[in-house]
Amino acid sequence: MEAEAADDPGRTMFRRPASGPALPSCRPGRGSASLRSLAAAVGLLMATGLAPSPAEGALPIPTNRIRTDNWWSFRPVVAPPLPEGPERHPVDRFLGAEQRRLGIRPAPPATKAVLLRRVTLDLTGIPPTPEEQAAFEADTAEGAYERLVDRLLADEQHAVRYARHWLDVLRYADADERMTAAPGIHLWRDWVVQALHDDLPYDQFVQVQLTGRRSSERSQISATGHRFRPEPRPGDEFALGFLARGTGEDPQDLAISAVDTVSSAFLGMTVSCAKCHDHMFDPVSQREYYAMKALFDPLVLRKVTLTPAADLLAAGRIQAEIRRRKAPAEQELEAFLKPFRDRLYEDRLRMLPADVQAVVRKPERERSVAEQKVADDYFPILRIDGDKVSEVMTPEERRRQDELRRKVEKAAEGVPAAPALPVFHTVEVDRVREREKSFVLTSGDPTRPQRSKEVQPGWPFGTGEPDLRDGRIEAFTDWLTAPGNPLFARVAVNRLWQWHFGEGLHRNVGDFGGAGGLPTQPALLDWLASEFVRSGFRMKALHRLIVTSEAYRRASHDDATDAVNRRVDPENMALGRFPLRRLEAEPIWDALHAAAGNLDTKVGGPSFEPPNTPKAEPVRRGAFMVRGYSPSRDVTPAFLQAFDVDDGRVPCPMRTRTVTAPQALFLMNSAVVERAARGMGERLSKAFPGEPARAVDDAFRRVLGRPPTDRERTEALELVGNDPAQFPRLAWLLFNLDEFLYVP
Repeated sequence: MEAEAADDPGRTMFRRPASGPALPSCRPGRGSASLRSLAAAVGLLMATGLAPSPAEGALPIPTNRIRTDNWWSFRPVVAPPLPEGPERHPVDRFLGAEQRRLGIRPAPPATKAVLLRRVTLDLTGIPPTPEEQAAFEADTAEGAYERLVDRLLADEQHAVRYARHWLDVLRYADADERMTAAPGIHLWRDWVVQALHDDLPYDQFVQVQLTGRRSSERSQISATGHRFRPEPRPGDEFALGFLARGTGEDPQDLAISAVDTVSSAFLGMTVSCAKCHDHMFDPVSQREYYAMKALFDPLVLRKVTLTPAADLLAAGRIQAEIRRRKAPAEQELEAFLKPFRDRLYEDRLRMLPADVQAVVRKPERERSVAEQKVADDYFPILRIDGDKVSEVMTPEERRRQDELRRKVEKAAEGVPAAPALPVFHTVEVDRVREREKSFVLTSGDPTRPQRSKEVQPGWPFGTGEPDLRDGRIEAFTDWLTAPGNPLFARVAVNRLWQWHFGEGLHRNVGDFGGAGGLPTQPALLDWLASEFVRSGFRMKALHRLIVTSEAYRRASHDDATDAVNRRVDPENMALGRFPLRRLEAEPIWDALHAAAGNLDTKVGGPSFEPPNTPKAEPVRRGAFMVRGYSPSRDVTPAFLQAFDVDDGRVPCPMRTRTVTAPQALFLMNSAVVERAARGMGERLSKAFPGEPARAVDDAFRRVLGRPPTDRERTEALELVGNDPAQFPRLAWLLFNLDEFLYVP
């Protein structure tokens, strides 16, 4: 271990991460790290000095909790000095110092073809076209690569690509068995895309999703000195889909989901285990968890109808006419069913205790608050569903019931159906709930509050009494996004680095606490975080900084250096070479249809399901493919599941990365690949009639981002001959190469 900086002798640069648990899966119900592994990790951290020891006043084992005053992720972000070295790029200065210490010989720069495919897929998720390849190869002027990066970052498809990354972290789903906000939830996704395209600073990106407003727009003062809250910026209300997404069976589910997601996504802390007890490794008590929940307790859903006034009036007139026509038949049906319902209701009511019966029989307006709570609790037991009514009928009575129901349905015949009105669910503060007390919940169960443990709104890691005058969530968001918050910038920078290199500088991207281990390059992480803050949290500037480094532009393999480098740095933590990466599901989908010429790059709109038709119709980008969870059906398509896409039930800081038989079978046998191969074959036939050599060259460029070698060209021409009908076979073959799936 070596001292990192002379002005901070207590701080240590770790060359290798602590031996800790493997990254947990994002999918509910799958494995997690064992307590033994976590304890071993913390023991190693104590030995290194980055975690407290019992002698330093830490809580005694077995709690092993870190402290905010001496754990690396809680220390203020201070830019370390750039190491001395010949490298021009600051990122390479830090990595170069480590490489020289280890005796690593960095791999040479990647070829222009490899680099173009790498950065284009990385920044936009769509492979470069043959025309783009030719233009980049022909541009030999200084700064050609930097101009390419600027063009890609300005492309709206870049926002689509990175919105998908962020939405994994923010647990986006189109459908969830308990999500009330499912209708219109895609508008939140579209807001994220637009925010990234506009290069909304990261602090505001977070602020708007938590409050619906940017911090500078929360209040204004009139000429007469009256302070008021202005209308939100048009479109920003859709950002609140982030909070609305967390609704469930109980009203408190929204607040619990907010705490868990905000902590994981923006603080890199796993606080959810503090629902039941004080966190074993991090400085989060159970009371602090529920204090944070109290910030969000007053929030309730609000349904917003998104349609012009004329359409609303027209829909209202249609519904009124339908009700008018159905009313007589519905009254007749209700009169028929009432005796059956009353009998069943009375039978169930007599089974309850006498005091409960008395409460339920009392008129609702005469009940006290406590009595109303009793009546509400017993409502599910007393509710009479339609199938229960039918069970007590004779066959003749059931036939009469069916006749009356058909009569109701026929009553509105001839009236046009009211159009489905688009809606969106946002959140707002309920002033009544805001005055209610918040409590610690037993085992996180909303129905079991511990009345003796009232909590006030607050949050872990903060100091002093929070100023809640502008609102609970507003106060928390100001603290969360402040430049001085050491977790906020570090976590965000680490995520962006992970999305470019496959792994973060801190490998446990979702856990910056005591069980998460240590970063591999702490000085570089802090330097990037300080640059991020200095730039005003501009994400595109950080993307540009990372991808213009020599570390990003290196080859992923070099025969001359790999033997030595893999021996001294087998995990490539010093990035002597660029890590080979498999494409995720969405870029695979996009690359298939881009090669076929039927990729629709339209941005926004409701999510789509994969087409079942054999025709090569226009297909939207994979980022807009439906995903979610239902116990009765597969919401997330099999293609996404095969390539490790999670269903959005929980935040996913890093997707599981597998190599499985279903992935190979999909590329060999699926209708999706068959359609794409056929579409690409037709495209080649039309573009290069009678020119099989040019068609082969174009096919390699579209699928692999490079021209074929002489041997590949010869073998491909032998395969297709002079028969254009063989072009789909060539396309299928290219789609099944490892080189299509992996980006060197």
